[in-house]
Formats: sequence, structure tokens, C-alpha cells
Amino acid sequence: MNMNLILQGPHATQDALAGIAVLAAPARTTVLGAHALRCEQVDASASVRQAVETAAAAARVDATFIEAGRTLADFKLVAMDMDSTLITIECIDEIADMQGLKAQVSEITEAAMRGELDFSASLMRRVALLEGLEASALERVYSERLAISMGGEAMLAGVQAAGLKTLLVSGGFTFFTDRLKQRLGLDYTHANQLEIADGKLTGRVVGGIVDADEKRRTVERVCAEMGIAPAQAIVMGDGANDLKMMGIAGLSLAFRAKPVVRAQAGIALNYTGLDGLLTILR
Repeated sequence: MNMNLILQGPHATQDALAGIAVLAAPARTTVLGAHALRCEQVDASASVRQAVETAAAAARVDATFIEAGRTLADFKLVAMDMDSTLITIECIDEIADMQGLKAQVSEITEAAMRGELDFSASLMRRVALLEGLEASALERVYSERLAISMGGEAMLAGVQAAGLKTLLVSGGFTFFTDRLKQRLGLDYTHANQLEIADGKLTGRVVGGIVDADEKRRTVERVCAEMGIAPAQAIVMGDGANDLKMMGIAGLSLAFRAKPVVRAQAGIALNYTGLDGLLTILR
């Protein structure tokens, strides 16, 4: 298989990239920007991959081996996790901070994202701790703490301009996905709904939990609605509950992800912003 190697890092110089590139013995290199380089017809053997990835990590550079010729035109849908993927925060941790419980909830969140806890049970446990919190705290989290991840808006602009549809599927909450859908012009969203009564959180979720299986089913459902195969979807995430939907994708992307996710993803961006996807599929 003819493979390319894409090297990119937010602060990498062309000299630094070229020094890594030589390890893969490329037939040709093409500068893709101030901080990115494409190496064509590379040696993609296991030993070379290991050497390249070790050198890239030391230089804080993302190294992506990908089949030559793959472009955005090969895909029709980009599906994204929300918390710690499209946005920089875990919303439930920030909501819990309003109750003075961030450390306690964050510990559970981290364990769940590493795959050490059942996601549904851990979510119900965390949401229960929010009982009695004024619903206005959700707006404070959205307006004061939520930020789009580096390169997120540029990535969305690029894929939307190429005609791809977008899906935000989250084990988080509809309060945030609904606002992001409108703000970013997303096509589809799906998340958990927090129950609110008398202006306060009840500590419960309305309906079923959006867990790993439901995320996968959502990607499959949207693909079916679009009349495409999951192989025409790019799916990105960071935690263990994203692995099932990433596993059915034509291209899976781990963004600032837990080790278990990086190990199973097709490509990973540890240093570059989400718009690094556009460089890889250029």
C-alpha cells in the first residue's frame, strides 16, 4: 500500500520536520504550510513507524501515516464527541464546581474516560451529586467556561465548505449541544437531557443514557438517514466511551485522547489543533 506521512506541529520548524521525515525515507516531500510537511511514498514498516513516532513525540509533532490519495472528498460526515474533544472542558465537572464538588466528580469522570468504570453508572452517579443546583448554573458554565478546542472552528469551516455534514454526539448534555448546534451550524446533535424541576436540577437524566453503544447507534442512524455507509464517516473522540463509534468509522481520530483511545484510533492529534485533520486529508 502506498503510504504518506503527514508531520505537523504548532511550533515545529521545517528543519525539525525534515529531520523526522528522513527516518521514513520519503520519495518526495511537500511543504503544506509553515508547520506541516507531507512525505510521500514512505517506508511504513513497524520499525520505521516506531522511530518516527518516538522522534515526533520528542519534538511535540503529530506524525500521521495514511494511505496516499485520501482526501475530504472520500467522506460525507464528521461525527464528534463534545467534552474534551470539540470543547476544552468536561461540562459535568464544571457544573459540579458550582456545587463545590469538582474534585469528586472529576475523579469519576477521568476513570470513566479511561474505561475503568461503566459509563452509564458513572454518569448517573455524577448527575445525582448535582441535585438541588440552580439550573442557571448551566448558563454560567456555557458563557464563562466553555471554549472551542484549538482549531475546532477552522476544522468545521473546512469540512462544511467541502460539503460534509456534521454530528455532535455526546455523553454530556443537551443544554450545551443545542447551543453549539446553533452557534456552529451543526447538522445533527444527540446528548443526555438533565431533568429540571422548579428551576433546579433533580439529579436525574430524562430518558436513556447516551453511552458508548448509543453513540455508535447514533452514528449508524445518521449515516442511514444520509444514505451513506459508516466507512464514509470520520469519527473523533478522546475517551473510552468513544471507541465503539470510532470503530465503525472510515477514519477515526483521537484528539488529546486517553492512551487506550490513541492505541485504537486510525490517527491521533496530540499537539496540533482539530484543523490538523484538514492538513492530513489535503
